[in-house]
Amino acid sequence: MAVWVLRVDPVPPIPDSVFPRSQIIRVQSPEGVKRITATKRETVATFLKKVAKEFGFRNNGFSVYTNRNRTGEITAAQNKSLNLLKIKHGDMLFLYPSSPAGSSSETMDTSVSQNSRPGGAPQVVEDEIDQYLIKQDVGVGCVPARGFGSHWSLPFDEDYLNHLEPPVKHMSFHAYIRKLTGGADKGKFVALENISCKIKSGCEGHPPWPEGICTKCQPSAITLNRQKYRHVDNIMFENHTIADRFLDFWRKTGNQHLGYLYGRYTEHKDIPLGIRAEVAAIYEPPQIGTQNSLEILEDPKAEVVDEIAAKLGLRKVGWIFTDLVSEDTRKGTVRYSRNKDTYFLSAEECITAGNFQNQQPNICRLSPDGHFGSKFVTVVATGGPDNQVHFEGYQVSNQCMALVRDECLLPCRDAPELGYAKESSSEQYVPDVFYKDIDKFGNEITQLARPLPVEYLIIDITTTFPKDPVYTFSISQNPFPIENRDVLGETQDFHSLATYLSQNTSSIFLDIISDFHLLLFLVTNEVMPLRDSISLLLEAVRTKNEELAQTWKKSEQWATIEQLCSKRGIPGAGGPSGRGVPWQSWLGVVWSCSQAATEAASCSRCLPTSLWSVS
Repeated sequence: MAVWVLRVDPVPPIPDSVFPRSQIIRVQSPEGVKRITATKRETVATFLKKVAKEFGFRNNGFSVYTNRNRTGEITAAQNKSLNLLKIKHGDMLFLYPSSPAGSSSETMDTSVSQNSRPGGAPQVVEDEIDQYLIKQDVGVGCVPARGFGSHWSLPFDEDYLNHLEPPVKHMSFHAYIRKLTGGADKGKFVALENISCKIKSGCEGHPPWPEGICTKCQPSAITLNRQKYRHVDNIMFENHTIADRFLDFWRKTGNQHLGYLYGRYTEHKDIPLGIRAEVAAIYEPPQIGTQNSLEILEDPKAEVVDEIAAKLGLRKVGWIFTDLVSEDTRKGTVRYSRNKDTYFLSAEECITAGNFQNQQPNICRLSPDGHFGSKFVTVVATGGPDNQVHFEGYQVSNQCMALVRDECLLPCRDAPELGYAKESSSEQYVPDVFYKDIDKFGNEITQLARPLPVEYLIIDITTTFPKDPVYTFSISQNPFPIENRDVLGETQDFHSLATYLSQNTSSIFLDIISDFHLLLFLVTNEVMPLRDSISLLLEAVRTKNEELAQTWKKSEQWATIEQLCSKRGIPGAGGPSGRGVPWQSWLGVVWSCSQAATEAASCSRCLPTSLWSVS
C-alpha cells in the first residue's frame, strides 16, 4: 500500500520592500511632542529630513538622541536603517536644538507659520499673575509646612495641603506645574495637551466618517477623574455693596438674575502659588429672568464693555447668577436647595460654565495649543444651610470643557444633577466616556457616562469678602442706575444722570465720576457716546488721579454733557435738603423744579445686612 506524503512548504513572509510596514516614532523637543511616520527600512537620513520638516528646521540645526540625557545620538552619517538601530514603533526619541530656544539664529524655518510650529506655546504672553508666580522661589525650593515642626514640604504635597486650615482639596495650577517640572530635566519635555473628542483630520487611509475610522484618527475614550488642581483658588468681592446691588434685582422682582464679574487676578497667599479672582464690578447683560429660569440675550455692547474694562485695568473674570427662593418673608430667610443630596451645579449650568470657560482660555506656554484650561469662574447666589444668602464659587474641569467644546455633553431633562454623554451618529463620532464608581460591595467599577453625575466635572472654589473692604469704584448713597434694568423702571439716560449728579454730595469730581455703570453709560449712550474721547478719564479713574480727572472735566465733551443734563428738570435738585448745592456749584445749572425726591420703600424681599454670609 502506497503512502502518500503531502509536503506543504511554508509561505515566505512578504518582504517589507513590497509592502513597507509603517510605524509611528515619537520625537520630543523642548516645545512639545511630534509623531513621525516611518518604515523599518527607512534610512536615518530620510527620517531626519522628516523630523526637520515637521519641526520647521531649515538645516541641521538640531540633534536627535535615543536617550533623554543626550546619549545615543542619531546622525545621517550612520547610513543605517531604523530597524538596524533598533528603533521600533512607539519609541520616543529626544530632539535638542543646536541654538537656544527663542534666539535670533536662522536655524528655524521662518516660513513656517506660528500655528504650525510645535504648539507655538513659547511665543505666547501669559497673564501677569502667571508671569509673577513663575518667578517665585516657593515652588523651586520648599515651603514650610505649618503644624509639622521643622518639616518642609513642596507646594503640591497632599499631606501639607490637607494640614492647612482649612484643608485644601485642590493644589493650585502653578503648584501642579511645579510638580510636573520638578524632575531632573526641569520640565523641558512637559506638554499640557488639551483633550480632543473629535476625529483627527487628514487621515487618507479610509473614507471619512461614518464610512470609515481608524486608530490613528479616532479620539481616545475618556475616563472622567476628579481634577486635582484648579486654575483659581479663591474668589473675593472687593466689598459687600457690589453683591448687594446685584441682589437688589431679585429682592424687587423675585426673578432670577445674571451678571458678568469684572476684576483682576492676584496672588492668593493662603495657598502656595495660588491665584485669586478679585471682583470689582458686575455688569448685567440683556436677559429675561423668571422665578425659575434665565435666558441671556444678545448684547450689542459686549465688546465695548470689555474694552472699557481693560482701560480701567479690569477683565471679565467670571459670571454670577441667583438661585433664590424666599422661604419666610418676615424673617428674611431663603430656601436651602443646593446641597449634597440634590446638586451644587446642574448639568445645564455646567455646560454653560464650560462654554464660558472655553471662550476665556488660560494662556499657557507649556501647551502645544498655547492655552490650557481657564481662569473663568462661576458664582451662585443661593440659600445656605442657615437659610441665609450664600455665595458659592465653582469651575468645571478641563475634561468638562472638552466635552462641551466638542458638543458631546447633554443635560438630562428630569434630573438636573445628571448629564448625558452623546452617542455617535452619522453626523458626529463621539468617543466613549466613562467614570469610576463604587458598587454596593465596595469595589471600584467603571460606568458608561449615560447618565453621568456632574459632580465629576465640578471644582469648588472658596468665595469671600475682605475684612477691610476695597473700593476700585466710589460708593454713593444714591448710585447711578445699573444697565438693563428697565423692567424695574431704572433707566440709564441723561435724566437719571442729572439726578445722580444733583444728589451726589461729594465735592471731588473723581469720586463722583468713579462709577462703573456711569462710565459705561457715557461710552454707550446713543445721544453723546464718548468712546473715542474718554481714555483720559478712564486713566484718571484707574490711577485715582484727581488732577487728570479735572483736566478731562474741562473738555468740550463734558461741557456738552452738562448742557444735555441742564435741559432735564430734576425733582429735588435744589430742594430743602440742599443735596444739590455741591453739584450745582461746579456744574453751574439751576433747576426750575423744586419737588423733593422720594425714595422707594423696601419690599418684603429685602434682606437685612445681617443675612450676608460667605462660603
